[in-house]
Amino acid sequence: MSFIQNFPLFTIILSLVCAVISFAANDRWARGLTLFLLSASICMQAALLVFCAVNGTSYSYMMGHYPAPWGNEITVGVLESFMALLFAAVMLMSVLGGMPRIRRDIPEHRMRLYWVMIDLAHVALLALCYTNDIFTAYVFIEVLTIASCCLLAARDGGRPLLAAVRYMIFSLVGSGLFLIGVIFTYSITGQLLFPQLKESIALLWADGTYRFSMTVAIGLMVGGLAIKSGLFPFHFWMPDTYGRATPASAGILSGVVSKGYIFLLIKIIYQVIGIEVFAASGIQDLLLVLGIGGMVVCSISAIQTGRLRTMIAYSSGAQIGYIYMGLGMGTQAALLAALLQIVAHAVTKPMLFLSGAGLAGASGGHQDFRSLRGAAHRAPAAGVLFTIGALSMVGIPIFAGFIPKLYFATAAAATAGWQVWAVWLALGVSTVLNVLYFLYTAMLIWVPEETEHAQRPKRFSPLPTAGLAAMNLAVGLGSAAVTELFAMGMGLFCG
Repeated sequence: MSFIQNFPLFTIILSLVCAVISFAANDRWARGLTLFLLSASICMQAALLVFCAVNGTSYSYMMGHYPAPWGNEITVGVLESFMALLFAAVMLMSVLGGMPRIRRDIPEHRMRLYWVMIDLAHVALLALCYTNDIFTAYVFIEVLTIASCCLLAARDGGRPLLAAVRYMIFSLVGSGLFLIGVIFTYSITGQLLFPQLKESIALLWADGTYRFSMTVAIGLMVGGLAIKSGLFPFHFWMPDTYGRATPASAGILSGVVSKGYIFLLIKIIYQVIGIEVFAASGIQDLLLVLGIGGMVVCSISAIQTGRLRTMIAYSSGAQIGYIYMGLGMGTQAALLAALLQIVAHAVTKPMLFLSGAGLAGASGGHQDFRSLRGAAHRAPAAGVLFTIGALSMVGIPIFAGFIPKLYFATAAAATAGWQVWAVWLALGVSTVLNVLYFLYTAMLIWVPEETEHAQRPKRFSPLPTAGLAAMNLAVGLGSAAVTELFAMGMGLFCG
């Protein structure tokens, strides 16, 4: 086995070690360890991605070299390593870009805990990307839930605490449903590893045995992850969660945590259930309908709100709807579009939260649109970065957000029946709605204002946020290379 193939184990162990040391260290050491961890993880995931892409292969890794059920197993391929690299890079940029607000929003006595939770969220996301065991997936879902709630509750004030409690309630409901689905699945199949589960489920479904029970189990697992990722109509926790968290936490939760749950769901659909069984269960069509509903309803909610960060939060619900619409279409082309949407949203949404915080800081800390008029003139870097993010969300060519919309429209053309017109209509309506609130806001912040705000603009770190903008443009301009890489990864991923 090549030395590089051990990197998933190394990053998982390193994350846990850094979390333990950070808990005992002071704030400065804890912060430094977290930044070192994320940087080292980026290097190792990039090496893994190159290894898998160059060799055109994926491989399984037994933790401790003990087979199940005594040991644990992970699977590494192009898609898994790409998502792990994406998550680590976005987390690092979010932390660096939101550092001034972290120091201002998080009390000193909670700062060390904040860095510990960043480390735990990172290891949980890695585990969700690489795991090949459905019960291990549940364990790290809970780790990620606890870490996410702590990232919210770390900020002082009643509203952030209330948002954390609401988020915890929804997350625990989702975790509970997923666990019940795992128990049902294990009681029927007697398996926990993905390949054996897929084989057993396919045999049972073909035989007609336990079809209803399997449908219930599949529905519970899908429903649990849908709640945790914010699929309509389970998105009600989003406005307060993303709107009240410190910008770095909002970027991490919206950009990568929700995508970690969705990527796990994709793994379960294709590597555990099987796309044929999933389509026959009827749950696939339900995801399509709910995804389209989220695209429209959350966009309308974003238009109606009067606060910038609440608008960005509702927009996350709409963008999540795109991904579930792709999963509901159930084709390889739609899966490719959904993966591209995950990447586009992951690199764009943290940029919007961070630059939006910079605009609000230049407007006396106010989030209402009236106060934000002309904010880009007071904070030009934040204005430029917010405009780039807004154009990407609308779907303007050369930006990352345009690519998945194009692929969704192309994928819909290859389907039959009502799905073609439903997807095309949803894409058209949601794009118009995105224009109404994102382009309106982007123009509003550049409108000159006769009287400037008396308060001095608060500090904003443009370079890390500009790194997210560069990633956005790289995906948009290099879409052919990204698509080719994903096509290779899907061939290995879907078996």
